[in-house]
Amino acid sequence: METIDTSFFTEERAGSFNTVGTSTERADARGHVTGRTQFYEDVSFPNTLHLKMVRSTKHHALIKKLDVAPAMKVPGVVRVLTWKDVPNNWYTILKLIGVGPDDEPVLAEDRVRFMGEQICAVLAETPQAAAEGAKCVKVVYEELPPVFDVEEAMTSKPFTNHGSNYYIYEGHNCRRIRFGDVDAAFKQADHILECRYNSAPIEHAPTETTGCVVKPEGNGRYTVYSNTQALYFTLDNTALILGVQFNKLRMIGGTVGGGFGGKVDVIVEPIATLGAMLTNRPVKYAYSRAEEMQVSSPRAAERFYIKDGIMRDGRILARKITLYVDAGAYCRHSTYGTTKAAAHMPGPYTIPNVHVDAYCVYTNRTPSSAMRGFGVTIGDFALESQMDQIARLLKMDPIEFRLKNAYRDGDMKAHRKEVEGAALVEVLQAAAKQSGQKLSPEFLAMSSYGWGSANGKA
Repeated sequence: METIDTSFFTEERAGSFNTVGTSTERADARGHVTGRTQFYEDVSFPNTLHLKMVRSTKHHALIKKLDVAPAMKVPGVVRVLTWKDVPNNWYTILKLIGVGPDDEPVLAEDRVRFMGEQICAVLAETPQAAAEGAKCVKVVYEELPPVFDVEEAMTSKPFTNHGSNYYIYEGHNCRRIRFGDVDAAFKQADHILECRYNSAPIEHAPTETTGCVVKPEGNGRYTVYSNTQALYFTLDNTALILGVQFNKLRMIGGTVGGGFGGKVDVIVEPIATLGAMLTNRPVKYAYSRAEEMQVSSPRAAERFYIKDGIMRDGRILARKITLYVDAGAYCRHSTYGTTKAAAHMPGPYTIPNVHVDAYCVYTNRTPSSAMRGFGVTIGDFALESQMDQIARLLKMDPIEFRLKNAYRDGDMKAHRKEVEGAALVEVLQAAAKQSGQKLSPEFLAMSSYGWGSANGKA
């Protein structure tokens, strides 16, 4: 038998992992527990105006009339901003890296595409006056049929401003992977298993809600104190939306009271900065808890159809995946997340025939965006659920079934990148050992870089 090189696992090689299993004090822990940590809401300035947003009460509707005059009669209300006040009202977050069309308005113009969409902003001397002013704004709607299902949206009349209810990837209506010949492989397979997997939108629910404070500094400069997780996205998009030079804006971030990917969308800063520009006063815009739950971007709902062709000995011969990612009303980060999802297919397994169609679909839901591992996390749920289903079908141990199909260094991934630094075999072996599960000698002898069999390769 070939000798296995275990040098990778020596103490010297593992020196960079010596903190695993030890208790290490967080650098910011003392500030948090003593109350000394500074958050954006700890910043306050004299004469600050408070911004309250008028939001859509409809999922999908035309705006037939918008009357802000009643709000201006409320004591303490200073100004109401509509889309006509925004220099460049249409934007997309990943614009500067060439991802996505300008598909989202800062403030709605002639229609709303999800419940809670921003329509106009009320600036007032107190939060109470701003809220009262927002209640007084009159909006007349003509309701339109909303679409909440991704597959229905694929064939529905487009409601976006770019001609389709799905994102176009390089001339295709989905992000595609083609590797081998799945149709031919399915004909050779001993078993075919087809399953559907669904997830729902997931809200991040941070302790600190989304918000910012903007202070005019004179000479056309503004300082923005924000809890954004993406200062440069925020700086770039705010400057583009307001038509100002980038160096006129100073973004101060730092401590985020819970984000998890949910504070990477540029929503509050552009309109608060515009308010500061037009009034020459500091402006604070903070989501209420209700707003955070309703309109902050959740993790996208995803729907997977997975069809596998399997041999009796446990080799997966072919895998076909159709994925629908629910972007909600606008693309934000979902176009990128869908690409990540496609690239993660078909999981950490060497499968010689793979076919993937990953659709980024618009619906009348709250726009979705980033959340820890977005584009991969739900895909793993679907793929590993499928792996368990196959193991039961074949009456195989689920760990040994995964070991039989695991990536190894040098294998070719479905998107034609050679596997490097694979460790699934070793992780599964360690998991089996820790859980007291005995593996047969064949599977104990496998490795990601030495002898072993992944889909029959020696």
